[in-house]
Amino acid sequence: KMTQQMRDLQLAQARKPPGPSSPNAAKRLYRNLSGKFRVNYTSFDEGSLVGRGEKEKLRKSYLFQSNAALFEAVELQDLDRVQEMLKHYSPEELDLNTPNSEGLLPLDIAIMTNNAPIARALLQAGAKESPHFVSLESRSLHLSTLVREAEQRVNELMAQVVNEAPNADCSEKEKQLKAWEWRFRLYKRMKAGFEHARVPDAPSSVHLSVASSSSLQVTFWEPLSVNSAVVTKYKVEWSCSPTFSPLLGEAVIDKLKDLHFTIQGLVSGTAYHVRVSAYNMKGWGPPQASTPPFAIPSNWREYDGRAPRRRGQAEALDHLLGQVKTVHQHCICHEPCKSQPQSRKHSVSKSLKHLFHPGSKFLKTLKRGLYLTAIFYKDDNILVTHEDQIPVVEIDDTYSCLLMQDFLWLTKVSCMWDEILWLRQCVTVSQSSCSCILQTRFKMLLAISQMQGLLGIQDLGQVFFEPIKDKQGNILIVTLKEVKTNQTFESVRWVPICKLQTSRKSVSSPEEPSALDTLLISVQDKLAYHQRSSHALSPGLYLGYLKLCSAVDQIRVLVPEQLPNILCHVKIRSNPNISREEWEWLQKMARVEEPVPTEPETDRSQNPLFQELQVAIKELMTLVNIPFQEAKDFRLYSQEVLDFGDQVSFLLLLPPSDDVCTAPGQNNPYTPRSGFLTLPLQIFELGEEK
Repeated sequence: KMTQQMRDLQLAQARKPPGPSSPNAAKRLYRNLSGKFRVNYTSFDEGSLVGRGEKEKLRKSYLFQSNAALFEAVELQDLDRVQEMLKHYSPEELDLNTPNSEGLLPLDIAIMTNNAPIARALLQAGAKESPHFVSLESRSLHLSTLVREAEQRVNELMAQVVNEAPNADCSEKEKQLKAWEWRFRLYKRMKAGFEHARVPDAPSSVHLSVASSSSLQVTFWEPLSVNSAVVTKYKVEWSCSPTFSPLLGEAVIDKLKDLHFTIQGLVSGTAYHVRVSAYNMKGWGPPQASTPPFAIPSNWREYDGRAPRRRGQAEALDHLLGQVKTVHQHCICHEPCKSQPQSRKHSVSKSLKHLFHPGSKFLKTLKRGLYLTAIFYKDDNILVTHEDQIPVVEIDDTYSCLLMQDFLWLTKVSCMWDEILWLRQCVTVSQSSCSCILQTRFKMLLAISQMQGLLGIQDLGQVFFEPIKDKQGNILIVTLKEVKTNQTFESVRWVPICKLQTSRKSVSSPEEPSALDTLLISVQDKLAYHQRSSHALSPGLYLGYLKLCSAVDQIRVLVPEQLPNILCHVKIRSNPNISREEWEWLQKMARVEEPVPTEPETDRSQNPLFQELQVAIKELMTLVNIPFQEAKDFRLYSQEVLDFGDQVSFLLLLPPSDDVCTAPGQNNPYTPRSGFLTLPLQIFELGEEK
């Protein structure tokens, strides 16, 4: 019966070509095939084939050849070749989970020859075991049939070779004999591997943590024993009883790229026990209980019933902005302003004329004044005018000193690029008050409108955290935006940055470079800052260090150069959730005014969060160049956990109250190492919001 089933399977699927004449010939076969089907597959995209039927025919040929090449690589235990094919081709292109004519999958061959490295590579790519093996008996019978039929075929070919006279047919028979002898040895090795295998040991470790008020996260590791067969899946079980009776649920994990699982839909405040067991071709092994033995789904907010800080804030701000707009629709600000003070009339009318005059264009050189420039970049290219200049427009030619408050106001405007026209109308109504600040901000809005009109785009990007100044009295405000599509703009074109830097002729001396020259010299640094400021942290709980320094007109915050939108930080763990029990422990520390934990104590050694904090604090102190013994005077911020979405959360480490903010003229005894910068607090807040 098994022989007849195998023959039916061969007729139904016809996946496997005749075996190669030898292992070396097999290796040449799949390497040659892999080189050929790459070229054939590329030709589809190039449109070199005319008929749709011809394309489909070659596509099937490509899939067939790739599948055969993968089987040969696994059978010959060529790990490098297997990894190369898995890297360059998708599981669909390799036909990874379609059995061959023997009813085997690549993963079956790998695990039955006990080739753990190839089996793991296949598992991470999504490989499955053959569905034909529904029991241990069916697998054993199938392997015995393969061995018997291969042995029979070897005997038949050997008899033909011995009895026939030497000729061309005899030479072909000898090649077939060598191929079947090699396959016979392969099947015997697979059969022996199956017979000598045993069920896997329990996972070496199972860690249980609280993921939220309704979920638990289970992380586990492979069994330590290397004598059993390769593990192909795991089973996670959970129950409210330590005896796991009754069982509340279970989940089978066969995607083994990451060995963790999140149990969802649990009841907050209820204790759950968890265990994990491993599976190989011999069956399920014994379970491993988790550490700790149980966990209770919860969140730190349940400690005092606190609602999320930002809940409803975005909706409230949108509603408030809508109300303001509604009021201003019927306001005098939509009428032309007729009464202008004589002292400001010439300046405003000049700006208006410059904006609406048909000859409005980008500036080539800077005079003494305040200017706006927009840098758009894509890969290594930057947008320039037809004169090969970075786009620059004038804000005010009589403004020689940019007040920090005006600059910070402009950074907030960058969150509303689409509302510039409305903002201009709102500012116009107040110009009769002869406010110097409002006059300057109105001119900023005019310059923004001019830049948007000349470029033909509304979004000018992110404002760089500090303007560029030169000794000639020029101040240059820079905006940065990355263009990720092939977008076209008016009045500008794409030019490689290196070409722009080498071709531009400087009109200033190296000792006193102009603001434009300074911008061009430092443009790569600014682009790198812009890209880094949009990076996101990986999910987890972090320990952040809050350090401020004040000046006359601003407060600045210490941030890492590699991630300037986040405080100086180190990662505590991958689970971002702080459970209610952990938060209670932190509150207990705060109530007794204990210092930051630096040395282990016996009663705390069993607290996982305490141990994690110890490691994180040492790492953070080293990062910011503070002697570890000074940490005894630091405190953890115990009012709340800072949540950034659902995947990232922060605990804050604070210096002593007198050292949180360094005042002007005050010496900071601990200077951070290189790799840090200080940002204006408002700029940092805008970056963090984004």
